[in-house]
Amino acid sequence: MTAPLLFGALVALSVLVGFVGLWRTLASRDPLEARLQEYGAQAEAAEGARTREGGSRRAWPGVNRLLAGLGLGPRLATALSQADVAWTAAEFALVVLAAALLGYLAGTWRSGLPLGVVLALLFGCLPLLYLNIRRRRRRNALTAQLPDVLSLLVGALRTGYGLSQAMEMLVEQVPPPTSTELARATRAVRLGQPIHQALIEMAGRVGTDDFDLVVTAMNVQYEMGGNLAETLGTISETVRDRIRIKRQIRTLTAQQRFTGYFLAVWPLLVGLVIYLLNPEYIKQLFVPGWLLLPVLALVMQVIGFLVILRIVDIEV
Repeated sequence: MTAPLLFGALVALSVLVGFVGLWRTLASRDPLEARLQEYGAQAEAAEGARTREGGSRRAWPGVNRLLAGLGLGPRLATALSQADVAWTAAEFALVVLAAALLGYLAGTWRSGLPLGVVLALLFGCLPLLYLNIRRRRRRNALTAQLPDVLSLLVGALRTGYGLSQAMEMLVEQVPPPTSTELARATRAVRLGQPIHQALIEMAGRVGTDDFDLVVTAMNVQYEMGGNLAETLGTISETVRDRIRIKRQIRTLTAQQRFTGYFLAVWPLLVGLVIYLLNPEYIKQLFVPGWLLLPVLALVMQVIGFLVILRIVDIEV
Protein backbone atom coordinates (compact mmCIF):
# COMPACT_ATOMS: atom_id res chain seq x y z
CA MET A 1 0.00 0.00 0.00
CA THR A 2 2.96 2.33 0.44
CA ALA A 3 3.74 2.66 -3.26
CA PRO A 4 0.14 3.51 -4.34
CA LEU A 5 -0.16 6.05 -1.54
CA LEU A 6 3.09 7.73 -2.52
CA PHE A 7 2.06 7.74 -6.17
CA GLY A 8 -1.30 9.30 -5.30
CA ALA A 9 0.36 11.94 -3.15
CA LEU A 10 2.80 12.66 -5.97
CA VAL A 11 -0.01 13.15 -8.48
CA ALA A 12 -1.96 15.34 -6.06
CA LEU A 13 1.08 17.51 -5.39
CA SER A 14 1.80 17.85 -9.12
CA VAL A 15 -1.78 18.98 -9.75
CA LEU A 16 -1.55 21.44 -6.86
CA VAL A 17 1.70 22.93 -8.14
CA GLY A 18 0.20 23.21 -11.63
CA PHE A 19 -2.90 25.03 -10.38
CA VAL A 20 -0.79 27.39 -8.26
CA GLY A 21 1.34 28.20 -11.30
CA LEU A 22 -1.76 28.89 -13.42
CA TRP A 23 -3.24 31.02 -10.66
CA ARG A 24 -0.08 33.11 -10.42
CA THR A 25 0.12 33.45 -14.20
CA LEU A 26 -3.53 34.40 -14.73
CA ALA A 27 -4.05 36.31 -11.49
CA SER A 28 -5.57 39.76 -11.72
CA ARG A 29 -3.46 42.84 -11.15
CA ASP A 30 -3.04 44.52 -7.82
CA PRO A 31 -5.95 46.98 -7.11
CA LEU A 32 -3.46 49.82 -6.66
CA GLU A 33 -1.93 49.17 -10.07
CA ALA A 34 -5.38 48.94 -11.68
CA ARG A 35 -6.40 52.25 -10.09
CA LEU A 36 -3.24 54.01 -11.26
CA GLN A 37 -3.74 52.57 -14.75
CA GLU A 38 -6.93 54.65 -15.00
CA TYR A 39 -4.78 57.77 -14.73
CA GLY A 40 -2.37 56.64 -17.45
CA ALA A 41 0.29 55.19 -15.14
CA GLN A 42 1.18 52.01 -13.34
CA ALA A 43 2.57 51.47 -9.88
CA GLU A 44 6.30 51.90 -9.68
CA ALA A 45 8.07 48.56 -9.32
CA ALA A 46 9.35 49.08 -5.82
CA GLU A 47 5.94 50.20 -4.56
CA GLY A 48 4.32 47.24 -6.28
CA ALA A 49 6.84 44.90 -4.72
CA ARG A 50 6.18 46.35 -1.28
CA THR A 51 2.43 46.05 -1.82
CA ARG A 52 2.73 42.42 -2.90
CA GLU A 53 5.06 41.74 0.00
CA GLY A 54 2.52 43.20 2.39
CA GLY A 55 -0.17 40.94 0.92
CA SER A 56 2.21 38.02 1.23
CA ARG A 57 2.75 38.77 4.90
CA ARG A 58 -0.97 38.57 5.44
CA ALA A 59 -1.34 35.43 3.33
CA TRP A 60 1.75 33.51 4.48
CA PRO A 61 2.66 34.82 7.95
CA GLY A 62 4.45 31.63 9.01
CA VAL A 63 6.60 31.47 5.88
CA ASN A 64 7.54 35.15 6.18
CA ARG A 65 8.49 34.75 9.84
CA LEU A 66 10.67 31.77 8.95
CA LEU A 67 12.38 33.64 6.10
CA ALA A 68 12.90 36.68 8.32
CA GLY A 69 14.39 34.51 11.07
CA LEU A 70 16.82 32.94 8.60
CA GLY A 71 17.67 36.32 7.07
CA LEU A 72 16.58 35.17 3.60
CA GLY A 73 13.46 37.29 3.06
CA PRO A 74 15.05 40.59 1.93
CA ARG A 75 17.74 38.84 -0.12
CA LEU A 76 15.20 36.65 -1.91
CA ALA A 77 12.90 39.63 -2.54
CA THR A 78 15.81 41.58 -4.04
CA ALA A 79 16.76 38.64 -6.27
CA LEU A 80 13.17 38.33 -7.51
CA SER A 81 13.07 42.05 -8.27
CA GLN A 82 16.37 41.91 -10.16
CA ALA A 83 15.11 38.95 -12.18
CA ASP A 84 11.79 40.75 -12.87
CA VAL A 85 9.78 37.86 -11.42
CA ALA A 86 6.40 39.04 -10.11
CA TRP A 87 6.41 36.69 -7.11
CA THR A 88 6.91 37.44 -3.45
CA ALA A 89 9.65 35.84 -1.37
CA ALA A 90 7.13 33.66 0.50
CA GLU A 91 5.53 32.38 -2.70
CA PHE A 92 8.88 31.55 -4.24
CA ALA A 93 9.97 29.77 -1.05
CA LEU A 94 6.82 27.65 -1.20
CA VAL A 95 7.60 26.76 -4.82
CA VAL A 96 11.09 25.63 -3.81
CA LEU A 97 9.62 23.56 -0.97
CA ALA A 98 7.02 22.00 -3.28
CA ALA A 99 9.68 21.11 -5.85
CA ALA A 100 11.86 19.51 -3.16
CA LEU A 101 8.90 17.54 -1.82
CA LEU A 102 8.04 16.43 -5.34
CA GLY A 103 11.58 15.14 -5.87
CA TYR A 104 11.57 13.38 -2.50
CA LEU A 105 8.29 11.59 -3.20
CA ALA A 106 9.42 10.60 -6.70
CA GLY A 107 12.76 9.25 -5.49
CA THR A 108 11.30 7.46 -2.49
CA TRP A 109 8.58 5.86 -4.58
CA ARG A 110 11.08 4.77 -7.23
CA SER A 111 14.01 3.50 -5.18
CA GLY A 112 13.87 4.44 -1.52
CA LEU A 113 15.09 7.09 0.89
CA PRO A 114 18.62 7.77 -0.50
CA LEU A 115 17.40 8.58 -3.99
CA GLY A 116 14.54 10.56 -2.51
CA VAL A 117 16.94 12.81 -0.61
CA VAL A 118 19.12 13.30 -3.70
CA LEU A 119 16.15 14.16 -5.92
CA ALA A 120 14.75 16.47 -3.24
CA LEU A 121 17.99 18.46 -3.29
CA LEU A 122 18.12 18.51 -7.09
CA PHE A 123 14.47 19.48 -7.56
CA GLY A 124 14.71 22.11 -4.81
CA CYS A 125 17.67 23.73 -6.57
CA LEU A 126 15.87 23.98 -9.93
CA PRO A 127 13.77 27.09 -9.05
CA LEU A 128 16.87 28.77 -7.58
CA LEU A 129 18.85 27.90 -10.71
CA TYR A 130 16.10 29.35 -12.90
CA LEU A 131 16.06 32.53 -10.80
CA ASN A 132 19.83 32.98 -11.02
CA ILE A 133 19.89 32.33 -14.77
CA ARG A 134 17.09 34.81 -15.41
CA ARG A 135 18.72 37.44 -13.18
CA ARG A 136 22.11 36.99 -14.85
CA ARG A 137 20.65 37.20 -18.36
CA ARG A 138 18.73 40.33 -17.48
CA ARG A 139 21.82 41.93 -15.98
CA ASN A 140 23.87 41.10 -19.06
CA ALA A 141 21.18 42.54 -21.35
CA LEU A 142 21.00 45.75 -19.31
CA THR A 143 24.78 46.13 -19.29
CA ALA A 144 25.03 45.49 -23.03
CA GLN A 145 22.41 48.18 -23.76
CA LEU A 146 23.89 50.73 -21.36
CA PRO A 147 26.48 52.38 -23.72
CA ASP A 148 23.87 53.03 -26.42
CA VAL A 149 21.43 54.29 -23.80
CA LEU A 150 24.04 56.70 -22.44
CA SER A 151 24.84 57.94 -25.96
CA LEU A 152 21.16 58.69 -26.61
CA LEU A 153 20.83 60.33 -23.20
CA VAL A 154 23.87 62.53 -23.84
CA GLY A 155 22.44 63.57 -27.21
CA ALA A 156 19.09 64.44 -25.64
CA LEU A 157 20.72 66.49 -22.88
CA ARG A 158 22.85 68.42 -25.39
CA THR A 159 19.78 69.32 -27.44
CA GLY A 160 18.16 70.96 -24.41
CA TYR A 161 16.07 68.23 -22.79
CA GLY A 162 15.93 67.98 -19.03
CA LEU A 163 16.93 64.74 -17.33
CA SER A 164 13.37 63.54 -16.69
CA GLN A 165 12.30 64.51 -20.22
CA ALA A 166 15.30 62.71 -21.71
CA MET A 167 14.46 59.56 -19.73
CA GLU A 168 10.87 59.66 -20.98
CA MET A 169 12.14 59.98 -24.54
CA LEU A 170 14.45 56.97 -24.07
CA VAL A 171 11.53 54.80 -22.96
CA GLU A 172 10.18 54.93 -26.53
CA GLN A 173 13.55 54.49 -28.27
CA VAL A 174 15.42 51.74 -26.41
CA PRO A 175 14.35 48.06 -26.25
CA PRO A 176 13.56 46.09 -23.10
CA PRO A 177 14.70 45.47 -20.43
CA THR A 178 16.24 48.96 -20.22
CA SER A 179 13.03 50.61 -21.41
CA THR A 180 11.13 48.75 -18.68
CA GLU A 181 13.40 50.05 -15.93
CA LEU A 182 13.36 53.59 -17.32
CA ALA A 183 9.56 53.46 -17.56
CA ARG A 184 9.34 52.44 -13.91
CA ALA A 185 11.61 55.31 -12.89
CA THR A 186 9.70 57.90 -14.95
CA ARG A 187 6.36 56.67 -13.58
CA ALA A 188 7.69 57.05 -10.06
CA VAL A 189 8.76 60.63 -10.86
CA ARG A 190 5.34 61.45 -12.30
CA LEU A 191 3.74 60.09 -9.13
CA GLY A 192 5.75 62.53 -7.03
CA GLN A 193 8.95 60.69 -6.14
CA PRO A 194 12.20 62.72 -6.35
CA ILE A 195 14.18 61.84 -9.43
CA HIS A 196 17.36 61.01 -7.50
CA GLN A 197 15.45 58.53 -5.33
CA ALA A 198 13.85 56.93 -8.42
CA LEU A 199 17.32 56.52 -9.95
CA ILE A 200 18.68 54.95 -6.77
CA GLU A 201 15.83 52.42 -6.70
CA MET A 202 16.38 51.66 -10.39
CA ALA A 203 20.07 50.96 -9.70
CA GLY A 204 19.04 48.67 -6.84
CA ARG A 205 16.71 46.71 -9.11
CA VAL A 206 19.38 46.35 -11.80
CA GLY A 207 22.16 45.45 -9.38
CA THR A 208 25.23 46.11 -11.58
CA ASP A 209 28.31 48.24 -10.94
CA ASP A 210 27.88 50.05 -14.26
CA PHE A 211 24.39 51.26 -13.43
CA ASP A 212 25.53 52.24 -9.93
CA LEU A 213 28.28 54.35 -11.50
CA VAL A 214 25.84 56.07 -13.86
CA VAL A 215 23.25 56.75 -11.15
CA THR A 216 25.90 58.07 -8.76
CA ALA A 217 27.16 60.49 -11.43
CA MET A 218 23.61 61.64 -12.17
CA ASN A 219 22.81 62.25 -8.51
CA VAL A 220 26.07 64.12 -7.90
CA GLN A 221 25.49 66.35 -10.92
CA TYR A 222 21.85 66.82 -9.88
CA GLU A 223 22.86 68.06 -6.42
CA MET A 224 26.12 69.89 -7.20
CA GLY A 225 25.52 71.07 -10.77
CA GLY A 226 27.85 70.78 -13.74
CA ASN A 227 27.93 69.43 -17.26
CA LEU A 228 25.99 66.18 -16.95
CA ALA A 229 26.22 65.42 -20.69
CA GLU A 230 30.01 65.51 -20.65
CA THR A 231 30.19 63.32 -17.55
CA LEU A 232 27.82 60.73 -19.01
CA GLY A 233 29.79 60.75 -22.27
CA THR A 234 32.97 59.86 -20.37
CA ILE A 235 31.14 57.13 -18.45
CA SER A 236 29.76 55.76 -21.72
CA GLU A 237 33.27 55.30 -23.11
CA THR A 238 34.38 53.67 -19.87
CA VAL A 239 31.47 51.23 -19.93
CA ARG A 240 32.17 50.35 -23.58
CA ASP A 241 35.79 49.55 -22.73
CA ARG A 242 34.74 47.42 -19.76
CA ILE A 243 32.27 45.45 -21.86
CA ARG A 244 34.91 44.87 -24.54
CA ILE A 245 37.46 43.66 -22.00
CA LYS A 246 34.90 41.39 -20.30
CA ARG A 247 34.06 39.78 -23.63
CA GLN A 248 37.74 39.18 -24.32
CA ILE A 249 38.20 37.62 -20.89
CA ARG A 250 35.15 35.42 -21.37
CA THR A 251 36.54 34.21 -24.70
CA LEU A 252 39.97 33.46 -23.24
CA THR A 253 38.52 31.57 -20.24
CA ALA A 254 35.91 29.58 -22.20
CA GLN A 255 37.96 26.36 -22.09
CA GLN A 256 38.49 26.61 -18.33
CA ARG A 257 34.80 27.23 -17.69
CA PHE A 258 33.84 24.29 -19.87
CA THR A 259 36.31 22.11 -17.95
CA GLY A 260 34.68 23.12 -14.67
CA TYR A 261 31.19 22.32 -15.93
CA PHE A 262 32.34 19.00 -17.39
CA LEU A 263 34.12 17.88 -14.23
CA ALA A 264 31.08 18.83 -12.14
CA VAL A 265 28.52 16.99 -14.28
CA TRP A 266 30.49 13.95 -15.48
CA PRO A 267 30.57 11.97 -12.17
CA LEU A 268 26.83 12.48 -11.76
CA LEU A 269 26.14 11.23 -15.28
CA VAL A 270 28.38 8.19 -14.76
CA GLY A 271 26.62 7.39 -11.49
CA LEU A 272 23.22 7.71 -13.16
CA VAL A 273 24.25 5.41 -16.03
CA ILE A 274 25.59 2.80 -13.59
CA TYR A 275 22.37 3.05 -11.59
CA LEU A 276 20.28 2.45 -14.71
CA LEU A 277 22.44 -0.50 -15.78
CA ASN A 278 22.97 -2.13 -12.39
CA PRO A 279 20.97 -0.55 -9.53
CA GLU A 280 22.11 -3.09 -6.93
CA TYR A 281 25.77 -2.26 -7.61
CA ILE A 282 25.41 1.48 -7.03
CA LYS A 283 23.09 1.03 -4.04
CA GLN A 284 26.00 -0.32 -2.03
CA LEU A 285 27.29 3.24 -1.70
CA PHE A 286 24.13 4.33 0.11
CA VAL A 287 23.99 1.68 2.82
CA PRO A 288 24.82 2.75 6.41
CA GLY A 289 28.55 3.01 6.87
CA TRP A 290 29.28 3.70 3.19
CA LEU A 291 26.93 6.69 2.86
CA LEU A 292 29.76 8.98 3.92
CA LEU A 293 31.63 8.32 0.65
CA PRO A 294 29.06 9.78 -1.80
CA VAL A 295 28.40 12.69 0.56
CA LEU A 296 32.10 13.57 0.72
CA ALA A 297 32.42 13.11 -3.04
CA LEU A 298 29.52 15.49 -3.65
CA VAL A 299 30.95 18.08 -1.26
CA MET A 300 34.38 17.89 -2.92
CA GLN A 301 32.79 18.20 -6.37
CA VAL A 302 30.97 21.36 -5.30
CA ILE A 303 34.11 22.82 -3.74
CA GLY A 304 36.18 22.09 -6.86
CA PHE A 305 33.54 23.59 -9.12
CA LEU A 306 33.37 26.77 -7.01
CA VAL A 307 37.16 27.05 -7.00
CA ILE A 308 37.30 26.80 -10.80
CA LEU A 309 34.59 29.44 -11.15
CA ARG A 310 36.47 31.68 -8.76
CA ILE A 311 39.69 31.31 -10.74
CA VAL A 312 38.10 32.29 -14.07
CA ASP A 313 36.05 35.12 -12.52
CA ILE A 314 38.38 38.02 -13.31
CA GLU A 315 37.24 41.44 -12.14
CA VAL A 316 37.49 44.35 -14.56
